[in-house]
Amino acid sequence: MRPNVPILSDPVNKRILLHVMFWLAILIVLTFIYGAGMPDYWLTIGIVGMFLPIHILYFYCIAYVLIPRFFNRKKYLAFSLCMILCVIVSTLLFRLMEILVADPIIFAVVKKNDPTFDWIKLHGTFTEQLFKPVYLISAFEQTNIFVWIALSIKFFKMWFERRQAAMEAELNFLKGQLHPHFLFNTLNNLYALTLTQSPQSPAVVMGLAEILRYMLYEANTDVVELERDIRIVESYIKLEKIRYEERLDINFSINGLVPGQKIAPLLILPLVENAFKHGASEQVGQAWINIDLRIKNNILKFKISNSKPEDTIKEDKKHHVSIGLANVRKRMDILYPSAYQLRILEEEDVFAVILEIELDKRLEL
Repeated sequence: MRPNVPILSDPVNKRILLHVMFWLAILIVLTFIYGAGMPDYWLTIGIVGMFLPIHILYFYCIAYVLIPRFFNRKKYLAFSLCMILCVIVSTLLFRLMEILVADPIIFAVVKKNDPTFDWIKLHGTFTEQLFKPVYLISAFEQTNIFVWIALSIKFFKMWFERRQAAMEAELNFLKGQLHPHFLFNTLNNLYALTLTQSPQSPAVVMGLAEILRYMLYEANTDVVELERDIRIVESYIKLEKIRYEERLDINFSINGLVPGQKIAPLLILPLVENAFKHGASEQVGQAWINIDLRIKNNILKFKISNSKPEDTIKEDKKHHVSIGLANVRKRMDILYPSAYQLRILEEEDVFAVILEIELDKRLEL
């Protein structure tokens, strides 16, 4: 059991700690890089520590002032001009720190060990040293390399968060399409029963309430128990059996279902609903639906086939049939990319859908 560290439970404290660790890592890396050419590493870490505030100021000015104020608001010209200003100011600050503090300290330490030492970098007036091209270019490189590594991480994090938000919004939209579609169909079934004053109407209401409770309160999570999701499918089938009575022959076999298996909610129900809506409900005579669900080695294989009405389906109905399947495919593309197969087989009198999912390869959002 891992100990609970209070400081890490707060997202703000965790974020601050990550930033501190990053800059400490930069300090260590720079010390090892420049330490090889210095008298000792203790002097190097002190010199690098003098320049670190310039890197930090440069980074946070861009990351937390320029990006939110200009880049995120699509004021790209203002962002570019301010970026250029930041580059110039940070480079000049770096050179000033070298001329006024770092270089004299390094020269004094080396001179103490070697009285004959002469450093050409210190030749010339203050202005000549400040604007000497070779040292300005060196200051520019040293100022920018690690800051832009940090900024690259920042931009990647922004891109990733926006991508996640867009994917979650699309998933919510697709799930939102499933709910009214299912509710509309089931209410039609209930309406047909109430017209005949069927004694089975209360059972339909209770079954519908259970399914809606699941969809509203349990299916809002990223994953649900596969066993629970299948039980909701069975509840839906019971509702449809009440409606079709003896006119429908349905078989549902389940193999390999064990507690603890997880799946994204509401992936299987639309496939079952599609078979009823556009198979049995459009067939005047005897209809049939066969459903087979198997789980082996954490791979779920779900196959559902149904009889088709004898009359040729019109083009507009073909488009309507594809809505539920298209939504499932879009959700699978987001949740199980490269970890699923959805095949649709259509013959003259049979329509079949086969879905295979590697349950342990769901993308974390």
